[in-house]
Amino acid sequence: MAEVQERTRLPVVVDKPTPYTFDLGYLLANDPNPLELNSENIEDDLSATARDGAQALINQLLGTCPITSAPAGVLLTLPTPSTHLPREKPLPPPKAETTWERFARKKGIKAKTADVRQKMQYDEATGEWVPKWGYKGANKAGENDWIVEVDMKKERERKEGTTQQGDGRRDRKEKVKRNERLQRANERKGRKAGGK
Repeated sequence: MAEVQERTRLPVVVDKPTPYTFDLGYLLANDPNPLELNSENIEDDLSATARDGAQALINQLLGTCPITSAPAGVLLTLPTPSTHLPREKPLPPPKAETTWERFARKKGIKAKTADVRQKMQYDEATGEWVPKWGYKGANKAGENDWIVEVDMKKERERKEGTTQQGDGRRDRKEKVKRNERLQRANERKGRKAGGK
């Protein structure tokens, strides 16, 4: 019985004329030696070659990779892969820059962050969250104040029959009208440029 156990126990050290090359990041062992197959028992030869490759890979992993103990078990940290794997398809061509992206790059316009896009903001005076715009929005702060500071320069330029009380609302309405005028002008320009 002891003889049978000795014959089934295979050597741990694998000796080959040309040594294996490894990429431990992909758990890859390359055997540059020619495959020696005996026509009588090809299956045995293939399994012996595969076993030698697996044994050499395990020896290399245990000899070179850091091993740590964790509550989940023993962990072996693999290095980063070094073999370049080919792609199935070629890399896609880079996307052409759109007209808007070109304009934004020239003008230095950046995409809005999530904080800027939020509708609500904290009002420290009242201690509440209020919308940035719209009904009871923070952009209307000071419009309904019953007392306001007088700016003498603005008072001299004030139109007849207007009061300082409605200046904020008038400014806001004028900005909206100006924006709509510019939008219509841009649409006309776009139609002219597209029609050529």
